[in-house]
Amino acid sequence: MTEKPKTSPISRESVAKRNTLSTTPIRKQQISSNSMSGNTSRSTTPSRPTINRSTTKPVGRITTGGHQDTRRPNSSLNTNRSTGSSHRSTNSSHITNRRSESRSTTQKGGDAYRESTNRGEHRATQTRSTQTRPTQPRSEQDQIKPRQTRPAQPRSSGFGQRVPRGGRKSFDSRKTTEKIVKVIPGKKGVLRVWPLGGNDEVGRNSTVFEYGDDIIILDMGYMFPEEDMPGVDYIIPNIESLKGKEKNIRAIVLSHGHMDHIGALPYVMPKLGNPTLVGSDMTLALVKKRHDEFPNNPPLRTITIKKEGEDISLGAFKINFFTVAHSVREAFGVVIQTSDINFIHMGDWRYDLEPVGGDPSDFSHLKKWNTKKKPSVLAFESLGATRDGYQVSESRAYEATGEAIKNAPGRIIFGTFSSMLERVGQIIELAEKYGRKIAVDGYSMKTSIEIGKQFGYIKAKSPAFIDIKQVSNYPPNKICIVATGSQADERSVLMRIANHEHRYIEIEPEDTVVFSSSVIPGNERVVQRLKDVLYRQGANVIHKEIVDAIHGGGHAKRDDIRLLLKQVSPKYVMPVFANYYILKECEKLVVSEGWRPEDVFVIDNGRVVEFDSKGLKVTKEKMNTDYVIVDGLGVGDVSHVVIKDRQMLSADGMVVVIATVRAKTGKLVQNPDIISRGFVHLKENREMVEALRHKARKVVMDNYDPRTPAQDYFIKNQLRTEIGKFILQKTQRRPMILPVVIEV
Repeated sequence: MTEKPKTSPISRESVAKRNTLSTTPIRKQQISSNSMSGNTSRSTTPSRPTINRSTTKPVGRITTGGHQDTRRPNSSLNTNRSTGSSHRSTNSSHITNRRSESRSTTQKGGDAYRESTNRGEHRATQTRSTQTRPTQPRSEQDQIKPRQTRPAQPRSSGFGQRVPRGGRKSFDSRKTTEKIVKVIPGKKGVLRVWPLGGNDEVGRNSTVFEYGDDIIILDMGYMFPEEDMPGVDYIIPNIESLKGKEKNIRAIVLSHGHMDHIGALPYVMPKLGNPTLVGSDMTLALVKKRHDEFPNNPPLRTITIKKEGEDISLGAFKINFFTVAHSVREAFGVVIQTSDINFIHMGDWRYDLEPVGGDPSDFSHLKKWNTKKKPSVLAFESLGATRDGYQVSESRAYEATGEAIKNAPGRIIFGTFSSMLERVGQIIELAEKYGRKIAVDGYSMKTSIEIGKQFGYIKAKSPAFIDIKQVSNYPPNKICIVATGSQADERSVLMRIANHEHRYIEIEPEDTVVFSSSVIPGNERVVQRLKDVLYRQGANVIHKEIVDAIHGGGHAKRDDIRLLLKQVSPKYVMPVFANYYILKECEKLVVSEGWRPEDVFVIDNGRVVEFDSKGLKVTKEKMNTDYVIVDGLGVGDVSHVVIKDRQMLSADGMVVVIATVRAKTGKLVQNPDIISRGFVHLKENREMVEALRHKARKVVMDNYDPRTPAQDYFIKNQLRTEIGKFILQKTQRRPMILPVVIEV
């Protein structure tokens, strides 16, 4: 006959009287409030709490059949549990079966904990209802043993953490095991194509081509963060779909040297096995310049394309290159040839029908790639598909730039992209022609000009250049400044000048500022603010809205697209590299030019398209293209949880509530301390501070029981919930509430 577990009379009596379970407290590392500087309100005299015994519910413990239950919620998660199996109450009728009941409760509580952990609920919602006190069964032996701290569990911070696009299911940012990715082999005789980025967005351009066991990638660029992603540097393509296929990658082919096509290379090259890079001299020079900023990366392996029409073989692929006009030198389009299809990809392109030097753009030679035996697919960047007319030619832009330099009464300051060496070369040439000294500012601008000199694109003589420090030594009408900042980048030269942060340049009334570039979609608001500031400071600002010819954009417009379709005459058409609405408008334009709707297709990032001898098929297969974020030196370690926290902090700030309690009893030692960041200024809102302190004191006192140790994670959850509700009622704001419980 099984002997019943021995239970002390005191424990049995206390269990019979009490109707709420408790969890084993976990001692957390003490945090000193002195470590946080700023608006801190600290009470000078501690107040002794008064406990209302009639309203305070004592907490009991039950045994678990003599076995110690070691599963305890991790206090570092600070998770506000939903009511359910982990928040159970018991009554006297349950005591007779306490062994089985406690085991059941423990198992269910563990299930609820695991379920909430897998959902990634890292923070409680402040508007949830007040919870009952959480419980955890414990044995009698555990009651008298000293509490043990559960070791902190490691958090994953590798490349695999991504930020899902809006509306997608989030992932568990706390999983420590690497996600197993099923490697889908290529299909023999089938060309599979999927974009890693560039569709439904501007930037992050990259496309994968897979034919059997051979893979090539066209471009690998980054994208600037969206406005609701504070602190993020770049967003790069997600290469999860290439995991396990690194040995199949024959090369990364680069169309041109803009950062939205090459900027992500230093971050992904080591993860892809450091594949060979194929591009023009200028493009590879820009890549190598950026590669030098990452000394730990392996040396680059490159293949240089010297001339138009050159063919190279990469595994089963045969690649033909042709020249395109763009806002950067030595830009190429590619023809990717397989046994069944010729895939023409224009990269970024436009028509320049009146160039400053050389022949007008003509793509009629691409028509030969479309035959009955091997039809062609034409994929082209479509960013200008909503704008009528032709793009401004370089000859008109050259004339408008010369007029601006010639007629400027004082200094003239050009803001443009550092990679636009053709435009920069024209500015320098014209400035020298009209007798102005040239000062270059901005690290990327200086390095790009040095590269331009090596390739002969910058031909000005050395005496024409002066250091930016010497600008004040010359008459204003003899100065031309070439700088970065046309997109209002935070630390660019133009932004520092406008914000009075530049060491040598201040805007003067006769200064002329020229924006010699198009505005990247998404940057309109910040660029407009920069223009407003320059206007207020008295500068004469010239931009494309005032003088259309001041900049010849690098992207084709509607009439350019019509001419391209006429000259190339492909079987299939695939608009790419633009926002989704622009891609759909381009699709309408192509259909209006006589193409069948079933031969024109717009796909999302990650959607796989297959081409074989039977034709084209848009599959249901979709690769993972979630955002991979670059923040400082971290790549992919900023999860959606971090972004959400940053959004909350930027919107309503945060409030830190520090409560110091006795470890053995949970008794409040002194009045809670309140710290505010971005919520209210404490010195100017003393009434609010005292109200918050009083509310925090009440929360701690209401849960005080001298017969039980402090339940720090429970106190924190209660503080987070009650303080959040209180602030919402008083201010209609939702700051982040960070409770800190210090046990002494």
